Amino acid sequence: MERFLNRKVLLGISGSIAAYKAAALVRELVKAGAQVQVVMTRAARDFVTPLTLATFSGRPVLSELVSDDGTWNDHVHLARWADVLLIAPLSANTLSKLAHGQCDNLLLACCLSATCPVYVAPAMDLEMYRDPSTHANLDLLLQRGIRTIGPESGELASGLSGEGRMTEPEAIVSRLHADLVGNSKLNGKRLLITAGPTQEAIDPVRYIGNRSSGKMGFALAEEAASRGAQVHLVTGPVSLRTDRIGIQRTDVSSAAQMAVACKERSPQSDVVIMSAAVADYRPVAPSENKIKKLEGALDIALEATEDVLAWMGKNKPHGQLLVGFALETHDAVANAKGKLERKNLDLIVLNTLADAGAGFGHDTNKVTIIGKDTKVAALPLMSKADTARAILDHIETLL
Repeated sequence: MERFLNRKVLLGISGSIAAYKAAALVRELVKAGAQVQVVMTRAARDFVTPLTLATFSGRPVLSELVSDDGTWNDHVHLARWADVLLIAPLSANTLSKLAHGQCDNLLLACCLSATCPVYVAPAMDLEMYRDPSTHANLDLLLQRGIRTIGPESGELASGLSGEGRMTEPEAIVSRLHADLVGNSKLNGKRLLITAGPTQEAIDPVRYIGNRSSGKMGFALAEEAASRGAQVHLVTGPVSLRTDRIGIQRTDVSSAAQMAVACKERSPQSDVVIMSAAVADYRPVAPSENKIKKLEGALDIALEATEDVLAWMGKNKPHGQLLVGFALETHDAVANAKGKLERKNLDLIVLNTLADAGAGFGHDTNKVTIIGKDTKVAALPLMSKADTARAILDHIETLL
């Protein structure tokens, strides 16, 4: 299975002859879909040039807390940017400093600031690796939750053969993928996810809309991307942003625009999750100019918008999984089951405004998942991020 590692990787390189493998490691990470920011120690530059790594990563390589041009390389924000921090190779010297909390270079400062998972791939000669101080230092890292990859046994720079050889780049990426993405059935799948409201113009100033914030759809998109999926997010007008790699975003305003975007992308999608709150009606004849306030009532004729979810149900490719959402105020389960059947859905996610903390605008949600077998799985009130995980867990059981 092809690996998709949709992560921001802060790659630290220390002074070991194994640093020559760093170029291949950067290429493997980028090929797997990661964004890579390289931070080198001064000693590492004796083994591999920053230019080579910058070329492969597409980002300037950082080495000093303050660059020659006076730029401050903020280690706190670098560490916060990263989804994972990897030091490969980890030399005996940097291992000792890291184990004892030293902070005399940019890489070590990033390590002390990191709240993300930290991995190290030790690389040193046989006797250095066998030394009791090396194993004591590695034990200290393990006690702090830092994870080690390797080292392996093999030919070493000294000409000796034994433990101390840095794990090969492909195997390092494979380990990161296994730990961070796991065996998710969404890995490598193409997902279409919709989010937010639509706005149907009355005139150039006013519109018919709803209170959807888009938070549920965005949470689903980010969680799916974190599982290795290639996500296309079609969103109505929202203030939300996402910088999660693996997500391609298309912004639309109206139900008609959302229908066009979804019809274009649906046939190529393995899973479609329609979580957007699409308007059911729109003005028949929007005014080209702002409607002036007059005495008495204003009548606006409405017409139905296209039911794009029903279109998808009728035109669903073989093997595609189609998931709809339903927001109900009464007879919730019965109405959701009816929608599931009418629109040929594989799954429907129901929520109701009767539940406190659920529905529009909240950071929490309380949903019920209903499948084609009409089995009902009611979830408790959770954050929308946790709700997204639960929904995608359920989807994975159907793939």
